[in-house]
Amino acid sequence: MTDQTSRLSLPLLHVAQAQKEMTHNEALTLIDLLLHGCVEGVAQNTPPVAAQPGQCWIVGPSPDGAWTGRAGQVAGMTAGGWRFVPPREGLSLWWAGGETTLAFRGGGWRRGEVRAATILVDGVAVLGAQRGAIAAPDGGSVRDEEARATLDAILAALRGHGLIAS
Repeated sequence: MTDQTSRLSLPLLHVAQAQKEMTHNEALTLIDLLLHGCVEGVAQNTPPVAAQPGQCWIVGPSPDGAWTGRAGQVAGMTAGGWRFVPPREGLSLWWAGGETTLAFRGGGWRRGEVRAATILVDGVAVLGAQRGAIAAPDGGSVRDEEARATLDAILAALRGHGLIAS
């Protein structure tokens, strides 16, 4: 039997283990930091002086002080001091200061990326995969300059948002 879970590295209880409540409480503390997790800052190298229990940060590339040797990890302040969780592929957290999500993918933290097959609003698909290019109006025997300018602006906006290919 291993000493911890494979995904979140939570400590496991063992048969005839003394002080099981310590192991159980440590697991609950780590779950409390990660479940619906929220970080105060990203890539911070120095631990904040006035951190409150429950607050978390993503440790920067050159940490110092209590965070030394914990680059890229999630650092959470608890009643018992700092706890650290190495990120796993797919871990998602809310970044309060940036008002966006952070996801650990491909060995690094990605800011604000949303991956979806379809975006629904009130149950209606409003955005899906990018569609093929639409040719801009060109030529013709009768030209309406205002209509052409409007169509060009619409196409530019759609392309700018990535809704259609260029």
